Amino acid sequence: MTTLSVRNLTKNFGALKVTDDVSLEVASGEIHAIIGPNGAGKTTLISQLSGQLPSDSGAVAIGGQDVTGLSMPERVKLGLARSFQITSILPGFTALENVAVAVQARSGSSFRFFAPVAQEEELNDAALAALKEAGLDDRAHVRASALSHGEHRRLELAIALATQPKVLLLDEPLAGVGGEDAEAFVARLKRFKGRFTMVLIEHDMEAVFALADRVSVLVYGRIIATGTPEAIRSDPQVRAAYLGEEEEEVA
Repeated sequence: MTTLSVRNLTKNFGALKVTDDVSLEVASGEIHAIIGPNGAGKTTLISQLSGQLPSDSGAVAIGGQDVTGLSMPERVKLGLARSFQITSILPGFTALENVAVAVQARSGSSFRFFAPVAQEEELNDAALAALKEAGLDDRAHVRASALSHGEHRRLELAIALATQPKVLLLDEPLAGVGGEDAEAFVARLKRFKGRFTMVLIEHDMEAVFALADRVSVLVYGRIIATGTPEAIRSDPQVRAAYLGEEEEEVA
């Protein structure tokens, strides 16, 4: 079953065509990675999928429902969540309060920042559950400004999970995260396989090939190949256009 369908999506900035006739079918529960060199149009594509950026042509559907003309909040309500946007974090509020805002947006709760926490027990229970999914429940009452960079990434994940998404758009979740934190994050995303449909943009090829069910390669705004990680590894066109010197690293 297809959860996310993208048909002939394009975006131009003046004479520059940034995404060029992009089509994708992402199956339910699949992790679909989109890779490509800097300037390939990956961030623009994610912005088009999330509704942050309108497309010049093409269509996006979630679970068979056309969302092309809908705003980002409207797409969130229908189950599309974009994670790893630093601007979504409120640094002066605790991790729990940050996630509670996302729960409120989903449920229409009467949550107010300055009301006693006990007055919104159901709201905060849902927020705490999302923090636990992201591995951050032990930091629930710590202000976001005091969290480490890796913890910010997990908080952003919790915020996205709190909206009960059908599709998670993960925009470079490992950016700035290394070592054991990166390994733990990849392991956590693996546990979500089959539960959430995910579109993953990531430069860490080791993580991509560890997580993805299928991979699409975007070069100069066009998808030049889509296939299993094994097929993408061995595709001569992909190696020539993108992987290049990274061949040994991902082999």
